[in-house]
Amino acid sequence: MDTMRERFVSTTSRLLDEDPRVALVLAEITGDAFLGAAGKHPDRVVNVGIREQLLIGAGAGMALTGMRPIMHTFASFLVERPFEQVKLDLGHQGVGGVLVSAGASYDWPAGGFTHMSPGDVALLDTLDGWTVHVPGHPDEAETLLRHAVAGDDRVYVRLSVQANRRSHPVTGDGFVTLREGHGGVVIAVGPMLDAVLDATEGLDVTVLYATTVRPFDRAALRWAAAAPDRADVVLVEPYLADTSTAAANDALADLPHRVLGLGVGRRELRRYGGIDEHAAAHGLDAESLRRRITDFLR
Repeated sequence: MDTMRERFVSTTSRLLDEDPRVALVLAEITGDAFLGAAGKHPDRVVNVGIREQLLIGAGAGMALTGMRPIMHTFASFLVERPFEQVKLDLGHQGVGGVLVSAGASYDWPAGGFTHMSPGDVALLDTLDGWTVHVPGHPDEAETLLRHAVAGDDRVYVRLSVQANRRSHPVTGDGFVTLREGHGGVVIAVGPMLDAVLDATEGLDVTVLYATTVRPFDRAALRWAAAAPDRADVVLVEPYLADTSTAAANDALADLPHRVLGLGVGRRELRRYGGIDEHAAAHGLDAESLRRRITDFLR
């Protein structure tokens, strides 16, 4: 199976061939993989160098001319470093574009904290009008990227080297129900699905799969949480813990409920280790998730 990042390269290269409106703006990262596309479309594939603020500014300028820019680099350099440009050049000017990141929360532990961005979705939550896709499989990444490029709005597609064993049908709207139960609701976001399915095996819970987290699917959660006395909800997200807790609380504001937000902790882990070790340290491996979920729902 190819990675989400590899699928991004092949899909974007085809989109550049198929749609003259599509442009790609890079800041060195993944640049070598797009040399062929740049040779075919030199006017629509632009590498600005290690200038992430310019990456967003150039993309916004293209959007002002009617183009559909895809802007790509590591998440920490795409959302955090040029945040002012994301806020003003895209949001304040009212133009759309597609941000596609690589190197999610702890995808490259050896890169250190400079190359980690567990707070990217929470940071975008401070801005209005963003759609956020978090695919859990390369097939889903391709579907959601094509969905994003076809529109005119502001979209963030968060890619990861972590992936689920199989893909699921995704449309770019709402959550998918994978299991139904009566003892609580567990929402698994993107690449957290396999660990959640393993952790909840044999438990009487409903499992919702979320690859589009903004807008938050309030209707799906309300349907799944329609218990006679109270609703117990566990959110398992591959980025900062509690990023979507407020959205879940808002969805259930008129119902008695409890929400547990699980995700990447705020404490910085300063040893490189590996992805599995980081997942375990944040309590996001299947064994830790089962213990935390059952303790909450008990």
